[in-house]
Amino acid sequence: MTTFTLLALISVGAVAALFIALAIYLFLIIRELEAIGGAPEGYGVRASLLSKIRMGLRAIEVETGGLAPQVTGLNEQLSAVRDGVKAIDGNLGGVIVAVTKQVAP
Repeated sequence: MTTFTLLALISVGAVAALFIALAIYLFLIIRELEAIGGAPEGYGVRASLLSKIRMGLRAIEVETGGLAPQVTGLNEQLSAVRDGVKAIDGNLGGVIVAVTKQVAP
């Protein structure tokens, strides 16, 4: 067996060992997360804090779902107000220039 073949086999073995270790740790992590997650539904005694938080966030998402159309309409109205204020600003600038050009009697 040549040195190249030996190094290739050692590399393949090392990669296989790495993937096996990753798979074992992945299954251990999944098992711990499932223990933390609690019951998938409900707000009872068996439900964990994580599942209660998940349910609360879902409720917030549902309750605030109607805000998007209202905010879009509000943005359009505020844009109109902004344009009006810009027009007033331009008119006041013209008034200030006109007043400063007037001579006192």
